[in-house]
Amino acid sequence: MGDDDLEQEGHRQALSLLRSCATEAGFLASPTDRSNYRRVWARDGAMLSLAALCAQDEELIAAARSTLHTLVRHQGPHGEIPSNVDPVTGRVSYGGTTGRVDADLWFVIACAEYWRATEDGDFLDAMLPALEKVRALLGAWEFNNRGLLYVPPTGDWADEYLQSGYVLYDQLLYLQTQRSLAALHAGVHGSPDHRLEERISHLYHLIRANYWFDGDADQAGDAYHEVLYRRGQEAAPHCADRYWLPSFSPTGYSYRFDAFANVLASLLGVADDDQRERVDRYIAEELVDDELPLLPAFHPVIEPVDEDWEDLQVMFSYTFKNKPYEFHNGGLWPMLTGFHAADLALRGRGQAARRYLHAVHAGNRLAMDGEDWSFPEFVHGRDRTPGGTRRQGWSAAAAVIAGAALEGREVFGIDHAG
Repeated sequence: MGDDDLEQEGHRQALSLLRSCATEAGFLASPTDRSNYRRVWARDGAMLSLAALCAQDEELIAAARSTLHTLVRHQGPHGEIPSNVDPVTGRVSYGGTTGRVDADLWFVIACAEYWRATEDGDFLDAMLPALEKVRALLGAWEFNNRGLLYVPPTGDWADEYLQSGYVLYDQLLYLQTQRSLAALHAGVHGSPDHRLEERISHLYHLIRANYWFDGDADQAGDAYHEVLYRRGQEAAPHCADRYWLPSFSPTGYSYRFDAFANVLASLLGVADDDQRERVDRYIAEELVDDELPLLPAFHPVIEPVDEDWEDLQVMFSYTFKNKPYEFHNGGLWPMLTGFHAADLALRGRGQAARRYLHAVHAGNRLAMDGEDWSFPEFVHGRDRTPGGTRRQGWSAAAAVIAGAALEGREVFGIDHAG
């Protein structure tokens, strides 16, 4: 199959899967009857909703609206948005051993993007009280009122991986959440909220100052915790100025490459051009190959001989998924690669974007359980075999989002090329 044919067929197959995920209650994570994937998830549902808006498909946009209404009907007493809702049994989950911080973040972002695209006033009126409760809850999750969210272990999409504390992925979504709330406020009141604008500026500054070591001694003056920052900078490996660092906590900095965080840093306009070029080069030279250039969730892989292996082995809910080169532990993700392709397209790097989009389609096309176009959750990082749950909605959503970006449409209301 030629590149053009693959792109057209991949887009068609992706839209077909999105329609299979659409129900009266909203988007399911997957129509596959496995564990808890046949539920309306905040995180997955938000990504599928973004894809629906990018596709400009009325049927899918209606499913996006239903997704957000289902989630808000089950909002918790403190403002927490469910991690997922079972539309058949009515069972609601706010997380596993801990809650899911990013469920609230993705929910706010999706609400703002839906309203921006549709100007649906009734929808916004229904959501505003819930959004205000989420805003207050997120402020409490800063704990020390200094601007960054503190994320517990298993507290976001990497819910079976060794990452916690001030996680960059969540801070970037928090920044976009603040921007979303500011846009909604301006839409309702016709004027900006200057307190929100100050919070956005402060958070943007905190992210840039604390997650990229560039050797600037003055940077330490902007550190979230000056001693921790200096210790982290002194211990940073040679690659610390090649990509955004994934997290820090009271015990120190982490140094593995977090693909989602690095992609979002660029996509959401936090990275400058030099940082984008460094990350692009690191991805191209260190992470992906020509055969199937899909991004791993985290790198390097944690092996049984590594110090972190013992802790990783107990980080699971039902069964251990993070064997070397699988799931978060070096597994390759079409979803992550689709967001990377979208970012490249919005930056005017069409040829590179198309290369990664083709990889997304090639990954989605892999056969699994006797089914072509299986849309796997991840691809094995060494064997290039599909893994996880098949017919994954967000694998399809990322392909649609990347395709739309290549056609010049915006993602998150951001158009870097323009």
